[in-house]
Amino acid sequence: MTYIHDTIVKLQKTSPAQAEFYQAVEEVLDSLQPILETNEKYQKHAIIERMVEPERQIMFRVPWVDDQGNVQVNKGYRIEFNSALGPYKGGLRFHPSVNAGIIKFLGFEQIFKNALTGLPIGGGKGGANFDPKGKSDGEIMRFCQSFINELYRHIGPTKDVPAGDIGVGAREIGYMFGQYKRLTGNYDGVLTGKSLLWGGSLVRKEATGYGCVYFAQYMLEAKGDTLAGKRCLVSGAGNVAIYTIEKLYQLGAVPVTCSDSSGTVYHETGINLDTLKELKEVRKVRLNEYVAAHPEAKFIPAADYPADGNAVWRIPAQLAFPCATQNELSEADAKALVANGVIGVSEGANMPSTQDAVEVFLDAKISYGPGKAANAGGVATSQLEMAQNASMQRWSFEEVDEKLKVIMKNIFLNASETAAEFGEPHNLVLGANIAGFRKVADAMIEQGVV
Repeated sequence: MTYIHDTIVKLQKTSPAQAEFYQAVEEVLDSLQPILETNEKYQKHAIIERMVEPERQIMFRVPWVDDQGNVQVNKGYRIEFNSALGPYKGGLRFHPSVNAGIIKFLGFEQIFKNALTGLPIGGGKGGANFDPKGKSDGEIMRFCQSFINELYRHIGPTKDVPAGDIGVGAREIGYMFGQYKRLTGNYDGVLTGKSLLWGGSLVRKEATGYGCVYFAQYMLEAKGDTLAGKRCLVSGAGNVAIYTIEKLYQLGAVPVTCSDSSGTVYHETGINLDTLKELKEVRKVRLNEYVAAHPEAKFIPAADYPADGNAVWRIPAQLAFPCATQNELSEADAKALVANGVIGVSEGANMPSTQDAVEVFLDAKISYGPGKAANAGGVATSQLEMAQNASMQRWSFEEVDEKLKVIMKNIFLNASETAAEFGEPHNLVLGANIAGFRKVADAMIEQGVV
């Protein structure tokens, strides 16, 4: 479609060298062809051209002093992408790989993910090319304080509400909130993912992983199946992976893998959740130590992975949950999963499957839940935290978990009903993208050229 092609070509000229951003935009725009062909209003109002450009891009230096007294400098970002549905909402990522293209891809995905939740939140994302690994608490505190020294002037509880992401947990949120409070004198819900001691929400830590499993449950139920007894592959070993594994056990499934940058653990009888939490949440060490506690398990070093993909996806199972990072699942991995009999994939990470891998899943007509739908539980629960802060209330774990289940079911129904409306009932990529786009685009039209 010339309109889409021309938009992408223009974007590549105005935002050079941002491969992940182009990938995210192309994936969304390609699936929007059916609605763009039948609704001239979106082209008339230049919705696509406006939607792919952030409303605001903020880049800034973050100077800080390490424990040796040396001055270090990192680069900080906040992309306020779209506020048609509400204040910008999206996480902050602290990782060496962070750059403008990564943040823009994440922010663009966040627009549609947040729209799918049905909650009044727009899309944004941020972070810095800072690596918390190996840093002392003092170094992390000084970095977070310097980071918020600039960011505080751009955020607010009804303007832009950041959360955590890779490298940003309750510790980092705490340091940033404390500095925000000191600078502004305000105690408000400007950040989510806070400690339960001072405004955080129950279930927030578990929400992305739990929601990813709920989404898989609804995909299987639509085909008359259940999670009970299913062998599951999970990648990653952070919050998303850990609580995906926890919820899989609660619903009767058997997760047999987890992974980190050092390699993959395969435990045929099921990953020991207590050991995993001890290694990653308490001791914060590499997964190769898992086999010391469980010698019957197998550890596959990253150096031994196949050249065309990841060892975690070459193990026979029925369901797969990519929960690590973007583009971690290749076309060859997808073909191996399908050949090994996988019947469903639910993405806990953002854009973890390459576009070629997605095509393999769609061609095979397995149950495939794209990240913007399947992992929306995290941002949904962040908004529930905002609601609790605004009303000065604390909801119970069961109450928040029940709201999360309802939100994930509504996301699945919205995506699947929209896919059926456009003649591709198995294609939740198309369904999720069109459902999210239509909501944001119509709001943009009603609010004028802004």
